[in-house]
Amino acid sequence: MAGLGLRGAGRALLAARALPAAPGPCSRRGSGAAAALRAMGFSQEQARRLLALQPRLGPEHREAAAAQLLLLGLSPEVAVELLERSPALLRLPTERLRERAEELRRLGLDEGRLQRAVSRCPQLFHVPRKRMEAAVRLLRERCLFTARQLREVLGTCPAVLLEDDRTLHHQFQYAYFRMGVRQKAMVEARLFQMPFAELRNRHIFLERRGLYETPHKGQTQTSNPKLKDILQLPEKDFLASLAYSTPEEYEVFKKLLAREEEEKEEEDVDALYTDDDDDFDSDESKTARE
Repeated sequence: MAGLGLRGAGRALLAARALPAAPGPCSRRGSGAAAALRAMGFSQEQARRLLALQPRLGPEHREAAAAQLLLLGLSPEVAVELLERSPALLRLPTERLRERAEELRRLGLDEGRLQRAVSRCPQLFHVPRKRMEAAVRLLRERCLFTARQLREVLGTCPAVLLEDDRTLHHQFQYAYFRMGVRQKAMVEARLFQMPFAELRNRHIFLERRGLYETPHKGQTQTSNPKLKDILQLPEKDFLASLAYSTPEEYEVFKKLLAREEEEKEEEDVDALYTDDDDDFDSDESKTARE
């Protein structure tokens, strides 16, 4: 009988070991957070990806940030991708996310443009408000874009709100004065999507090949390519259909242009020191006469 009792206890022990362990507190919290995200419209896979972001963050912060992005009109997948690119958004106070969305709406980004802007440029939630307002003021008051044109610029090139005034104004002035392009064409071409260095490279390359001429009083001797084509064509197509050149020639040109710029900067520095020396000599002579 005793032997049977021992064998029964052994079987019970084995059976107990075979049973799954009771879920601990962390496991219960994880499953509860996943369930909450599922209830908001996220799939099981999307919830898993969200829970992998900032794992030490409390579930309420994660759920609140995700909810705010959904309220902006973003789809669950776009919201997850946005948070994966910028997980720091999860740590922003919910009120900050809501206020920034309202600020962007006041700048002219309606729902469709707002969704595209924040999905392309999540840094908009972090940039100081004064910088955004300064960029908008420059585009309206100094670059003279209309309200409608400004909305289009912000919708297609939201990163302009991250730029400092000097960078934005320099790119605008180059296109306006150096290339003779007006605001309407800049908006259509999405001027601010291309880095200034590449814009300048392409323009000067065309110019030196006799394929672009700065308009004088709105007139040119040649038919200039449209800014839209210069900016939006992939480099291979730009070279083949506009510049009638090869990638090798373009690479050589860019290196030579960079060297020219370096030499010009050195000359400017030398001239600055020369002017300082002249002023110093003049002061010495004046002192000696006195």
